[in-house]
Amino acid sequence: MTYLFSRTSSRWLGLIIGILLLIASFTSSIVFGQTPITFNTVMETFWSFDENSTEHIIITTTRISRAVIATVIGSSLAVAGALMQALTRNPLASPSIFGINAGAVFFVVLAVTFFSFSSLTQYMWIAFLGAGVAAIMVYLLGSFGRDGLSPIKIVLAGAAITALFVSLTQGLLVINGQNLEGVLFWLAGSVAGRTLDMLVPILPFMIGGWLVALFLGHSVNILTLGEDVAKGLGQRTILVKTLMAIVIIILAGGSVAVGGSIGFIGLITPHIVRGLVGSDYRWILPYCALYGASLLLLADIAARFIMMPQEVPIGVMTALIGTPFFIYLARRGFSKE
Repeated sequence: MTYLFSRTSSRWLGLIIGILLLIASFTSSIVFGQTPITFNTVMETFWSFDENSTEHIIITTTRISRAVIATVIGSSLAVAGALMQALTRNPLASPSIFGINAGAVFFVVLAVTFFSFSSLTQYMWIAFLGAGVAAIMVYLLGSFGRDGLSPIKIVLAGAAITALFVSLTQGLLVINGQNLEGVLFWLAGSVAGRTLDMLVPILPFMIGGWLVALFLGHSVNILTLGEDVAKGLGQRTILVKTLMAIVIIILAGGSVAVGGSIGFIGLITPHIVRGLVGSDYRWILPYCALYGASLLLLADIAARFIMMPQEVPIGVMTALIGTPFFIYLARRGFSKE
């Protein structure tokens, strides 16, 4: 099969295009919104900040932090999704298959119901804890038995844990629905109202996750050939799978903790990237980081204009984009059976 960027030289060109697209998307995220801001005003904010200028204040207090957070979350979800699809050998895999979204949501609702937490920072750490607990539960449940961890078992374990947490969350919402208004916008997924103070504590872990993911590219290529082949080539498959699972927990869990339940970025981006560069994860992972960030930035920009002056939660926006793509993938998979 011929890919758009099939040669090494053209793949470097694709990375450059991805960087330029990310810069354009990041700049557009700062410029476009309910308050129109010109590119010149953005430049003036950095070179000669005026504390009496409303536009300058909006840029420094909300637009820049929002764009940075969307970039980090988009990159992390896309890389986590690519690793999940490689680990489970399932083209429909995404962070939700590990129960990460469901676990994070349940822990937040649990904390709000019984401990009356109300700040976004508290939600962040509780959600990160819930995402990690859910992913570990899925990993352990999928590892039971003589065969160890297998793609089918981890998919079933993810479905079971997700169903468990969703059911528990719905029960808590019924019991204490009146006190959960403040968390509903977070549950739908959003980068609005977030500050860099929320991202800074988790950012070092996420940067570490990106670096480990890039380092694992060659090992992931070998693993996708089949576990028997990988072992025959001398790969320590358990170690590789464990590292992949840890990176997924950090990247997807951190993303959910800061931005809430944002779906489909981890599903769509790896498929788009594989259509560009093929199945080499040494290229897939950096491409996912760039194009995933751009995709979420563009989705966030679109979410600002659909129902102006109100904003659509970005989780709803990505669902509108991703659901038809998910149906397409599912139909294509069933048609091959």
